[in-house]
Amino acid sequence: MPLIENAEQVEDRYQRILDDEPVPDEGAVLLSADRLLADADRLLSRSGDTGVVWPNDRDVAELVALLSRLSLIALVFPTFKDGRAYSQARALRERYRFRGDLRATGDVLRDQLLFLHRAGFDAFAVKKSADALAFCEALQRYDVFYQPAADGAVSALRRRLKPASRQRHAATELA
Repeated sequence: MPLIENAEQVEDRYQRILDDEPVPDEGAVLLSADRLLADADRLLSRSGDTGVVWPNDRDVAELVALLSRLSLIALVFPTFKDGRAYSQARALRERYRFRGDLRATGDVLRDQLLFLHRAGFDAFAVKKSADALAFCEALQRYDVFYQPAADGAVSALRRRLKPASRQRHAATELA
């Protein structure tokens, strides 16, 4: 399954560990929510990065105490019609200030990609290899947005106001 980050196809550095498999001490691993929560202190004290696959029917508030020690949260879209992971991403980025990687997994469609990015996702697990290039192109298509969002992009209004506020500030200093 191709992984898209920063508008490029990259190799996934995380190894998916099933619930009945041993977790290696080193290397980046991706665990299920149940596995992580069952033994969080031990799993998050490993020397390697730890990520979690978080289902969209669980409250992300359960992760708050662990956020500073997680390097990746993979949020699941079971179908393209189920957008609860959008809300989870916004909550993680804006309310809980999660600064690690957010990955969209599951039924991720190219038509939704820009909205996912604006909601705070920075990586996308693409089902079909043939779609990877189209996903990369879609992320580069727009660079100006009217609405503020969790991706941190400066809105068109803020871009327009910034030079005007600098001019007023400079005029005040000269007076």
